[in-house]
Amino acid sequence: MVGGHALDWGSMGLRLTADGRYPAGYAAAITAGLTSMRLFFTQTSVMMFWGALITVLVVLALLVLASTIAILTTVGIVLSMLSESIRFFTMYPVEDFFFGLTWSPNFRGDSELGLAPLLWGTLYISLVSMLVAVPIGLFAAIYLAEYASPRTRSVVKPLIEVIAGIPTVVFGLFALVTVGPFLRDWFAAPTGLGNSGSSVMTAGIVIGILNIPFISSLADDIINAVPQSMRDGSLGIGATKSETIRQVVLPAALPGIVGAILLAASRAIGETMIVTMGAGAAAKLDLNPFEAMTTITVKIVSQLTGDTEFNSPETLVAFALGMTLFVITLGLNIFALYIVRKYREQYE
Repeated sequence: MVGGHALDWGSMGLRLTADGRYPAGYAAAITAGLTSMRLFFTQTSVMMFWGALITVLVVLALLVLASTIAILTTVGIVLSMLSESIRFFTMYPVEDFFFGLTWSPNFRGDSELGLAPLLWGTLYISLVSMLVAVPIGLFAAIYLAEYASPRTRSVVKPLIEVIAGIPTVVFGLFALVTVGPFLRDWFAAPTGLGNSGSSVMTAGIVIGILNIPFISSLADDIINAVPQSMRDGSLGIGATKSETIRQVVLPAALPGIVGAILLAASRAIGETMIVTMGAGAAAKLDLNPFEAMTTITVKIVSQLTGDTEFNSPETLVAFALGMTLFVITLGLNIFALYIVRKYREQYE
């Protein structure tokens, strides 16, 4: 190809000298110059191609490496918990762990390590938190998506989402210093239900406040994803705005909202600091929301606190608790993602 172009450019050089404007000796110089330019641009294009290809391959390799690290980390965590859990069950009966009603660990060899009180406290506190977070978060999302002006939305939504950036230890202090004493003095003590600031209600309310921006943000995005044509059709047949939201928008967005609620529930189940400071550490089976209780995550921390060796069931039980919590939250997340995916497929 280069030689062919050189012949063409040589003919062009001869034509330039034939018209009398350039001496005859310039033909060879012009031809050589044009050929050199062709070779230069050809080599530059090849170098640019290989440079771009190498860049793409390097970026792809980095992406694959990052994904592999994330997957291997998850697998490593699961395998480490599973191996230590198996060791625990060789020292402590499986049925006593899953169906035992008493949690009383000690290092004398007669520990009772029943899961039920911890699981009950975890689910009870999570339920209270959802009763707080779901209505407030959902109503906030409806207001932002359907009623708020763009200017109001640009101010209110960031203010709500600021809550998600506050460290949980600050929420724990808020529960310990403000919410707990308030509930004790105004509700628990007057009704005779308790006299402690640490309770299921204290931790549940504060965890619910923590989850409000999570639910409101997800629900807001889901409601905005409902096609505008559905709203226009409802308004076109005479429905009011509130009727359209209640009978058209919310039913259409319901699967996605349910998925967001389940994801928030998995966050509430895994909360530790707020429960430690707001609910106490008593492992018990009780329906009184003003009694102190504890959760699985708190006991995982307490069993591994201090200079301990992983040779006794009292220490290894933390891994069995962690594995149980992992299975519960994984199941909730999978179910929630399945619901959200089904919702997206409905409108794509």
